[in-house]
Amino acid sequence: MSMIKKLGFLTAFVIPALTIAGFYLGGYWNYLTVLFVFVIIPLADFLIGEDPENLSADESRKIAEQFYYRFITFIWTYFQFGFLLWGVWVISTVSLDLSEWIGFTISFALVTGGIGITVAHELGHKKSRLERFYAKVLLMTVTYMHFYIEHNRGHHVYVATPRDPATSRKNEAFPVFWLRSVFGSYSSAWKLENERMKKKGLGVWSFRNNMIWFTLLPFLFCALLTLAIFMINGIWVWQVPVFFLIQSILAFTLLELVNYIEHYGIVRKEVSPGQYERVNPMHSWNSNHRLSNFFLFQLQRHSDHHANAIKRYQVLKHYDESPQLPSGYPAMILLAAIPPLWFKWMNPRLADWEQKVYFNQ
Repeated sequence: MSMIKKLGFLTAFVIPALTIAGFYLGGYWNYLTVLFVFVIIPLADFLIGEDPENLSADESRKIAEQFYYRFITFIWTYFQFGFLLWGVWVISTVSLDLSEWIGFTISFALVTGGIGITVAHELGHKKSRLERFYAKVLLMTVTYMHFYIEHNRGHHVYVATPRDPATSRKNEAFPVFWLRSVFGSYSSAWKLENERMKKKGLGVWSFRNNMIWFTLLPFLFCALLTLAIFMINGIWVWQVPVFFLIQSILAFTLLELVNYIEHYGIVRKEVSPGQYERVNPMHSWNSNHRLSNFFLFQLQRHSDHHANAIKRYQVLKHYDESPQLPSGYPAMILLAAIPPLWFKWMNPRLADWEQKVYFNQ
């Protein structure tokens, strides 16, 4: 892997740097991160283009084990925790007008959701207890810890089937998908964990039921942050829990936008009643746009991720046969937010995929 690619994954830290800079510059500069993510990156994706290059099998084996790539995700975990503490301090000590508050909070969520949940997703798939612990910490900071259960044990099993709440349906607008995915995934996580408790001969309300902890811990963490600010400043600052919860909602909404984009309209063939063909690289939308893939740790090579879930981000492959998005996630998120435009752009591509898969043409 070239040095440019190796250093490219450090670009994720540009997003929080812009958020911090925008805050200290003040005023409308608080929207600097929003401008960068949704204008500059899509333009750069268009100008720089795609990167279809794959590593050889030998290179993949070697690079997959290099600690450097894990180290970036480890550092991000500590960084995001500190970044959240800084954000809470800002909200509790600095007077922001409504426009500044909105810009700061959206920019903040682009860090904790856009990058943070991406890192949590990467770490949560690994066998290492440390990496899985870091995934849970990151998800706690955005009140979405059940994702750790549902994504690994639910979504990856049932993706591209009617049973998966995180697979968007053809002609389904994002707001409708958001409701089903957010509440359906939480409900599914409870069912999966309850089944695990039953197999162990334990009751649903056992302290070993992770969903109890995953539900409570974010709110306990929020309460602890609020208490800490009270002890420092001597007053209760209502803005702290409000900020924490709003940035959480924005962060996991960003995740759900990505889910919507990654699986829109894709359905696996039903080989027998309730049984579906094995997941392969045809069952997720893929994007090879070079710059946005750096920022998102190659999450956009989603086809290979679903075919080989444990594979590390730095060695994910491109498949020519996978359905291809016309741009990277930042531009596609803007498109998904406007359903008529989304359907106009994506339904013809989905029809091409259906023709290719179901009629072998």
